[in-house]
Amino acid sequence: MSARDWLLEDSPHSRLQANAGRAYRVFTALLRNPLSVLGGIIILVLVLTAIFAPWLAPYSAIGQDLANRLAPPSSANLMGTDELGRDIFSRVIWGSQITLTIVGLVALISAPLGLLVGAVAGYFGGWTDRLLMGFTDIFLSMPKLILALAFVAALGPGINNAIIAIAITSWPAYARIARAETMTIRNAEFIAAVQLQGASPLRVIVRHVLPLCTSSMIIRVTLDMAGVILTAAGLGFIGLGAQPPLPEWGAMISRGRVFILDQWWVATMPGFAIIIVSLGFCFLGDGLRDVFDPKNEGK
Repeated sequence: MSARDWLLEDSPHSRLQANAGRAYRVFTALLRNPLSVLGGIIILVLVLTAIFAPWLAPYSAIGQDLANRLAPPSSANLMGTDELGRDIFSRVIWGSQITLTIVGLVALISAPLGLLVGAVAGYFGGWTDRLLMGFTDIFLSMPKLILALAFVAALGPGINNAIIAIAITSWPAYARIARAETMTIRNAEFIAAVQLQGASPLRVIVRHVLPLCTSSMIIRVTLDMAGVILTAAGLGFIGLGAQPPLPEWGAMISRGRVFILDQWWVATMPGFAIIIVSLGFCFLGDGLRDVFDPKNEGK
C-alpha cells in the first residue's frame, strides 16, 4: 500500500491515520485553489523572512547614515532610505519579526480564550450563557480599533500593551462562533453517551466539544489576522504601538507621511508590506473556509 492509499483509506485503523488523512485532504484541496496557494506562499515568505532576518537584511534596522538620508531606491538601497539614512528594505525585513510576533501572540491569547468562553456558554446555557454572552456583547458593541485605543491609552504605549489590547478586543468574535458550534452539538447522541459514562462537564467540553469547534476557529483566526495587522499598524501610526527605533511598519508609515509628496518611498514601501501580508492571510482564510465548508464535502 502506497502512502497516498494509506492516507486516503476509507476506514482508518488509528487516530493518527485519520488525522493524517484529513490533513492530506485539506492540503490537496488548498492546492487546487490558486489564491490559497498564493496566500500560503506569502505567509511562508513572511515566516522565513522573520526567521532569517539577520541574514537577509543588508544593513542594521536602527543604524543611521545622515549623509545618505532620503536616498531614492537604488542597487545599494533597494527601497531607499528614510529621514535618518536608515535602509528601508532592512527595516521592512526586521519589521516582519514584529508583525509575526503580534499576529502569533494575539492568536494564542484571543482564540483559546474566546473558544473556552463560547464553549462553556453554549454547553451549560441558562444563566451562565446569559452572563458570558452579555459580557461578550459589551465588547462587540464597540468598534475594535476604538476599544484597542482605549486599552492602550490606559496601559501605556508599547508593543506589549498593543498586543494585549488587540487580544482583548478580538476574543468576543471567537466566543460567539464557539457558542454557536457548541449549541449545535451539545444534544448530540455521542455527547449523551459520554455523559452517561460519567464524564464531567469539563472533560466533555475539553475532549469532545472544543475539537469540533477548531475548524471554524482556524478559519476565523486566519481571516482576522489581516485586521490584526491593520489594527497594530494603526496603533503604531499614531504612536501607541511599537516605539522608535523599532521598525514597525505602521510607525514607519507615520514617519514617512511627511515626505509622501517628494520622497514617496519612505511611506510607500512599508505600506506595500502591510497590504501584501494582509492579502496573504485573506487569501488563505478564504481557501480554508471553502475547504472546511460542509457543503463542499465530497466534491
